[in-house]
Amino acid sequence: MKTTLRTVVFPSVLALCLGASVGSPAHADDRSDHDRARAALKAGEVLPLQEVLEKVQRSHPGELLEVELERDDGRWVYELKLLQSGGRLLRLDVDAKT
Repeated sequence: MKTTLRTVVFPSVLALCLGASVGSPAHADDRSDHDRARAALKAGEVLPLQEVLEKVQRSHPGELLEVELERDDGRWVYELKLLQSGGRLLRLDVDAKT
């Protein structure tokens, strides 16, 4: 079964945004994480997630399960989890700037 990025990414991003707006104390850190990610994108420190996912899908096709944007040793990294054909789970760390 092949899943397109639009059918996976848009609902995932929407769910993350809606989940971050719940307002409970447990989500306060998530909200600040989203703010930092938006600021990094606006400042040109990271590429848009859609652009990164399109590049990744060309070399590593699979169903996107999870995405995180983390700061690692002073650089932004997209941490991706993909389910590939045959049930193989692939974890990728992708430099968010390139």
